[in-house]
Amino acid sequence: MLPFARVTLIGLGLIGSSLARAVRATMPTVRLTGYDADPAVRETAVRIELVDDVADSAGTAAIDADLVILCVPVGAIGPAAAELADDLPADAVVSDVGSCKAAVARALAEALPGRAIVPAHPVAGTEQSGPEAGFATLFHGRWCILTPEAGTDATAVERVAEFWRRLGATPEVMTPEHHDRVLAVTSHLPHLIAYTIVGTASDLEEVTRGEVIKYSAGGFRDFTRIAASDPTMWRDVFLTNREAVLEMLGRFSEDLASLQRAIRWGKGDELFDLFTRTRAIRRSIVEQGQDDPAADFGRSHE
Repeated sequence: MLPFARVTLIGLGLIGSSLARAVRATMPTVRLTGYDADPAVRETAVRIELVDDVADSAGTAAIDADLVILCVPVGAIGPAAAELADDLPADAVVSDVGSCKAAVARALAEALPGRAIVPAHPVAGTEQSGPEAGFATLFHGRWCILTPEAGTDATAVERVAEFWRRLGATPEVMTPEHHDRVLAVTSHLPHLIAYTIVGTASDLEEVTRGEVIKYSAGGFRDFTRIAASDPTMWRDVFLTNREAVLEMLGRFSEDLASLQRAIRWGKGDELFDLFTRTRAIRRSIVEQGQDDPAADFGRSHE
């Protein structure tokens, strides 16, 4: 039995469009309705037949749904939920895909009091955006972290978990606060570092006469991929999860200062030990199936 028969997606960018394609591929009898605040995105969704129906408002999209997933930047989740509140069926479950959870859980509870709310974060994505950037296998082999508040109906949580299992993801439950600290390390801080490094390179372009880009090695190219991620989404992430991000940034700054001292004073053993530990982390990620084991991330060099 399907966990949900009628699914509404609010926001049809990378994650929303990937969800639509994944549902079509794994649960083809589910009725899909979509809405996006951008008329151009709605027109594209109609043209590529992304969902069964494209609504002209969030409320209209949610009117007969049994699952509504908010696929909008975290700063817009509260307003989007409030926009559909009056039209939401009493027995519908509401979820989201945001990468910050404590603030999102508060915003959803305020906008939809008494409703079944199961916040979620599929730990998957690319630097691309828009309805044509999605693909059905985006969630295969990835984690989807659920962060329901204490007292949330267990059946609703299990239905959302089963929904993600059907899409190829592995659900995991944790508190919103714990999620935000973990993701501050594994996702938010790396993005902040990437934005900083690429921004510094941009500032140096005039000094180096274009050679930063011309001679960019693999490491810099990988940073530019991360730094090409959606600006609106990441602006909202840093402002929404600011406490956890600032905590991890402080720890990173301390470690960076330690590394700086090791280089200045020629402490080769310290550098070797650090690089050995970090190499082991990479191997663990590959062993757990969270990345491609091929050399250079599977890039073709033909």
